[in-house]
Order: sequence, then C-alpha cells, then structure tokens
Amino acid sequence: MKALKLAGVAIAAVIVVIALLLVIGVPSSFLTAQIEERVERETGYKLAINGGAKVGLWPSLNITLNDVTLQNQKDRDINRRFAAASIEADVTFASLWAGKPQITELVIIRPVVNLPLRREREREANPASKPAAGKTSGAFSIEHISVTGGTIVLSNLRDRVENRIETVNADISIDSDRKVVLSGSARRNGYPLKFDIKAALPAAPIERQNIPAEIKIDAPDLLRAPLTAKAEARLNGSVVMINGVTGALGDAVFNGWASVDLSSKPLVKLDLDFQKLAIATTRSTGDSSGQPWSSATIDVNGLNYVDLQARISATELNIGDARFTPAAIDATLITGVLKAQVSNLGAYEGNANGDLTVDVSTANPTYAMRADLTGVRALPLLQGLADFDRIDGRMQAKVSVRSSGTSQRAIMSNMAGTAFVVFQDGAIKGLNVAQMIRSLTASTLSGWQEGAEKATDLSQLSASFKIDKGQAQTTDLNLVGPLVKMTGAGTIDLGTKQIGFRVEPKLVMTTEGQGRVTDPVGLGIPVMISGPWGSPRIYPEMQGILDNPDAAYAKLKEMGKGLFGQNGAGLGAAIGNLLGGQPGATGGQQGGAGGQGAAGGQLGETIGNLLQQGLSGLGQSQGQGGARPGSQRSIPSRTSPAEAPTEAAPAEPAPPAPPSDTTAEQDSQPMNEIMRQLFNR
Repeated sequence: MKALKLAGVAIAAVIVVIALLLVIGVPSSFLTAQIEERVERETGYKLAINGGAKVGLWPSLNITLNDVTLQNQKDRDINRRFAAASIEADVTFASLWAGKPQITELVIIRPVVNLPLRREREREANPASKPAAGKTSGAFSIEHISVTGGTIVLSNLRDRVENRIETVNADISIDSDRKVVLSGSARRNGYPLKFDIKAALPAAPIERQNIPAEIKIDAPDLLRAPLTAKAEARLNGSVVMINGVTGALGDAVFNGWASVDLSSKPLVKLDLDFQKLAIATTRSTGDSSGQPWSSATIDVNGLNYVDLQARISATELNIGDARFTPAAIDATLITGVLKAQVSNLGAYEGNANGDLTVDVSTANPTYAMRADLTGVRALPLLQGLADFDRIDGRMQAKVSVRSSGTSQRAIMSNMAGTAFVVFQDGAIKGLNVAQMIRSLTASTLSGWQEGAEKATDLSQLSASFKIDKGQAQTTDLNLVGPLVKMTGAGTIDLGTKQIGFRVEPKLVMTTEGQGRVTDPVGLGIPVMISGPWGSPRIYPEMQGILDNPDAAYAKLKEMGKGLFGQNGAGLGAAIGNLLGGQPGATGGQQGGAGGQGAAGGQLGETIGNLLQQGLSGLGQSQGQGGARPGSQRSIPSRTSPAEAPTEAAPAEPAPPAPPSDTTAEQDSQPMNEIMRQLFNR
C-alpha cells in the first residue's frame, strides 16, 4: 500500500512537471552545445547561441534561440557574420520521427547581415574554407520564413565606409512544388524600397540548372519607375547567369542578358536593349542663374565597390525632355574608373559623339568629358537638357573639358579645357540686341532686357573658349545678323557665375544685310557687359560712366559719338542709300536730274534730315542743354550742275538755321515712327 502511494505521488509529480514544460517550455541550455556542434558539423558555419535556448512542446515542438551569431569558422572578418536577436522555429513531431525535420514556421527577429565592400577583385585564398553545404540538402525543409526589423550593412573598414538598408521586412513561402514567393520592403537612405520575387527551384542540387524567376522592384531613389522582369537564372559556382531577360522599366520594354560574379568584389556584366528608355532629370523650380552652385558633397564613392561591363542601346532615348534616336552607350567600371562612350547618337536632325570618364579611386574624384555635335537643332536640345530656350538655329560644338571636386561648386571652379560653339541661321529669343544698342545711347542697362515678344535674327553666332581653373576666356565672340553685328572678347567665371565682356556692337542700316558694300553703323565706343551672368550691367566703356551716368552721356554727345555716328550723319547717309541715294556722289545724284535715282536721293535726303533733326531734338528733350555740338550740319542740298562749285573755287553751302526747340520736339515723333518701321522692334 505504501509503495502504491509513493508511486502515485511520483506519477503526479511527473504529470505536473510535464504540464509545466508544455506551458512554459523546456529550459534547454544543456542542448545548446549539441545544437552548435550539429550546425557546425553539417554546414561548416560556427553558431553561437549567446542568449540560451528554449524548447516548447505545445501545441507543436517549438525551439527558440536567443542572441544568435553565425559565421564561417575559418573567416575572422567580422564583416561577414550574421546576427539575430532571436530565431524561432516550429517543427512537426511526425517529421522528427521520420528523421527529416519539417519546419512549418521560421521567425527571425531583428537580423543583421554584414557584407564586406571590396575595392579589388580577388579570389578566396583558401577555397577549402568554404562550408560544405551539400551535406544538408534534403536534411530538412522549410514552409514559411518571416523576417522582421532586419538590417543589411555594406561596409569597408579601411575606407571607413558604411551603408545601411534598414527596416527590412520579408515574407517567404515555399510550397511542396518548391515554388518560392518572396515579398518585402525596406528603407535605403530614407527612401522606401519594395520587392517581389517568384522562382521555381529545381530538385537538388540546383547548381547549373535553370531557375525560372520573376522580379519586381520599386526603388524611387534608384529607378525612375518600377522594374519588372522575367529571366532564367543559373548558378555556376559563384557566378549567377541570367539569360533570356525580358521586362519593362515603367513603360520602357527591354530584353537582353546579365551575369553577376560574387566570388569577391561583384562583377556585373549586362547587355540590354530598350525600345524606349527615359531618364528623368532634376529641374529647378525657379530661375537658378542667380543662385550659387551647391557645396553639398556628391557621393560617388560607391563606384569603388563594384565592377561593370555594360552596353545599353535604345531605339529612343529620352534624357529629361531631350530626345535621341537611336542611342547606344558602352560603359566599363574597373577599380573605381567609369568610362562611358556614345557614338553616332541621333540628335535633332544631327548627330553627337562623346565620352565621359569619372575616376573615384582617389579622395578627390576627377572628371573628363569630350563631346562633338554636328548639325543639331539647338532649341529643342538645349531646352530639353537644360531648360534653356534662348537660342535657335543649327549648332555645331566641340567640347573637351576636365575637372575635379566633390561638389558642384568645386567641379565648376576647377574646370579646364577648350570649347567651341557656333549657331547658324537662327535667332536669339527673348532679346533684341539692336534695341539694346540703341538704348545704350541714353542710359546704362541692368540685365538682358528680356521680353517674350523680342528676338534677334542671326546668321551666325560663334565663340571659342580656353578654360583654366574655371575661367572660360574668348577673344573671338562674333554675332552676325541681318540688322546687327557684334564682335568681342571676355571671360566667364564658371565657379561664381560672373561674366566680363568687352564688345563692339554695330547696326546694319541696309536691306542688303551682311552682303552689303557699305559698313554698318557703330556705337562709336566699346560696350562693357559685367556682373552675374543672369543679370549683368551693360554700359558704354567710358571713364566714370557708372559713377555719374548723366555727365558721362553728356560728354558722349559732346564728343559727337552717338549711336549713328557724328550728328546722325551715318544714319542719314545709310537711309539715303537705302532709298536710292548714292553715297559719295553729290546729292546722291545718279544719271541725271529728274530720274528715279534722283527722286529717291531727294527722299533719302529729306528722311535723313528728318532723322538728324529728331536725334538733335531727342538730345534736347533729355536735358542736355540745347542742341548737340555740330547739330546745324546737315546733308548738302541738291544743286544743279550749273550751280556746282568748281575745284578752283570751292564754295560751301550755307548752313541751315538751327532748329528751334519746338521744331526739334515736333520732329522727334516722326523719327521714332520711322525707327520702328525700319527695325520693327
């Protein structure tokens, strides 16, 4: 009887212990060593369970490992290790009895994966140190994996570089047919990242077998639009071959192939052909011409940690609003040096060739660019690439520049090289150069005097620049148009966005245009253009003109150096020539009195006198204290052959009486009207 009582008490105690174990789990610290040993033996990786382990028996077998690290035991590089706050697995009892554990649920909490960034490609020094992963194939199976709050750290301790992909949440399911569905999200540099991957795994071993896969990636900071693709992947050692690639980047359909060698520093090879590829560019929301270049660091250091061999072709390539068709880009990235080249790029009825080199292998990156454009329509190209819509015409350009720096300001300030550009048979939109020249006879100008209705037709605008330390200098600026001509020289400070030019502007007063026989009418003195390139000061080159403009312009008129020469005589002669008068002949007579030429000459004289008087009246109305010196001089009146003076006794015609203030004031308005009709400006 006593024995039965003792047995009953023992059974009751066992039942209580079992009940407690089912509820709170088995504190299995004694199993930790066995688990670590088994993992190392089967996989070649060293498992450290620093927070202990716990085994639960209800409602299913549950194993929880806390504070776990996993690392190749022969690799001392801490950058390769895996760590997790906890790993929890649910295993069916039936699979344990069968000797092939079936994990129905694997939950990984706050894992951290450290991946090294390598600057040089290298092979593993000791291939035997790799884990023998083949032993565990088929030893167990997993139905579902959940990852919460993960982090991927990409780092290089020597360069003190560390990039993180954080808040990684992933859900992976594997069905009985070995179809894998992976979906998840993360954040990279504060930007969201979403991914979905589907694949059909073949029976083990999977190496050198095709794996059909579908992928979708949405990364706004890296890709302009979501990327979707289908392909067949094949594992060949450390190389992943991706064949039969078809997909779309937004609405840009593409096909091609790729491969990735992961033995050390990743080597990516790809060849993709797009029907239409669009690359977005950042546009300024306002006028940025007056804003200084940014001093923010441009981070291109990531180019040191991947090698690339790529060819990207497209039937149509859009960069911003600019359109190129067709396009082919060949690029290589080796040891931090990126080289990209384009050949015979179709660009707005012309073509372009060029190459770009970016060397980030040193602390101070260097850049070099060469471009050659021929027969390109300037307006759509410049408007599409740089939102610049001021110049139209056929453009030819040759640019060869180099620079260095880690910011926009540093790159522009260190620019060096040469550039040549010419625009032909077009127009400068928003600017009326002839009107600006006329305005300089009355006052200095502030800014470019833009206006939507203004324009300057041009036959050619050209300049060549020599660039050194951000200073672009030219000595052959040349603008030729039907009504204006201008030459000059000066400097553009690329770093500070300042300009300083000295130009010689002239107006053309004949419908013969640039094929004229007579010379154009000049301002008489050079014009200075200086200050910020978005809004410079424009003024005649006279001493003290900026200190006391009124006095300077009074002196200008006293010197008789107005817009149209001495007292407007240049304009009178030009108008006389335009309307039939012949400069150099007395009174503009041609052939004899009473002919059409004579009538035209008389009309030219009349309009010339009218314009001359109007110029004098304009000077008086601006408070210059009366008529300009020499204003009484006029175009000589027509005389008959009998009245013409002989060479032995030349006679000078009597000067006409000085016009009164009232007459000058009355003549100014007709002169202005004729000017508007002449220039339509």
